[in-house]
Amino acid sequence: MMKNILLPTDFSDNSKNAIRYAIQLLENDQCTFHLFNAYTPVVYDLTYVLLSPAQFGIRDPIRAASQEGLDELTTEILEEFGANPNHKFETIARFETLIAGIKELIVERNIDLVVMGTKGATGAKKILFGSNTVQVFKEIKVPVLAIPSNFDYVTPKEILFPTDLEVDYKSVQLHVLKEIAKWHTSKINVMHVNTGYGLSEAQEGNKMLLPTLFKEIAYEFHDMEDMEIPAAINKFQEEHPVDMLAMINNKQSFFENLFFKDTINQIGFYLNIPFLVIPSKQQ
Repeated sequence: MMKNILLPTDFSDNSKNAIRYAIQLLENDQCTFHLFNAYTPVVYDLTYVLLSPAQFGIRDPIRAASQEGLDELTTEILEEFGANPNHKFETIARFETLIAGIKELIVERNIDLVVMGTKGATGAKKILFGSNTVQVFKEIKVPVLAIPSNFDYVTPKEILFPTDLEVDYKSVQLHVLKEIAKWHTSKINVMHVNTGYGLSEAQEGNKMLLPTLFKEIAYEFHDMEDMEIPAAINKFQEEHPVDMLAMINNKQSFFENLFFKDTINQIGFYLNIPFLVIPSKQQ
């Protein structure tokens, strides 16, 4: 069961949409949503950084505006969704960079999942993720659920889980994926792209382990012909409805090649469904 969900927000429509998705996804789960705004003064000097404005006896207008925005956002959420006895909301306004703030809060608030929007800086479809999202994928060691701009909530009945079978799944934080699948009676579609060389002994072992890890969850293994991973994902989506994509961020696997290389724009892969990124190691 997930207890603490971190919702970073810059008060944009994109971030609010991700928050709406999280609230609907976890409607029946008892959890606390931590609404977090990282603010940085447009102009600040060393005195501002070293000494709190409160020490000068003055009100910090930037922090006040951040907190006011969070309070208004909480009110908006309660007006839209009503009071859910399963849900609590807490707000955090912090003078911090987004990544550093998320890292601190994961420890302080015992965060199970981060949910955020993915809008690219230009909004162009060829931009897969904005720079903030990519940095979160790289550096944050808890599962991250990224929600595309303007994505309306759909119950994730079909989850696509591409893998190269190179991961020690027993050391991976699969609990979030399993919980989502259980709550929504989802089917997990494991997809492996066949390179034509056959599976190694380790890959065979990992393949056999997966059904036991997803016991009590609808599960199907799909072998795809040799092609680029984005093409395989797109092909699968054309043939099967998919409501969520889940991948393990394994430094040694195709994940890093797929999402952190410039070739992504040439491939023309554009994600239009929620994307769950799972760290490869338990922290």
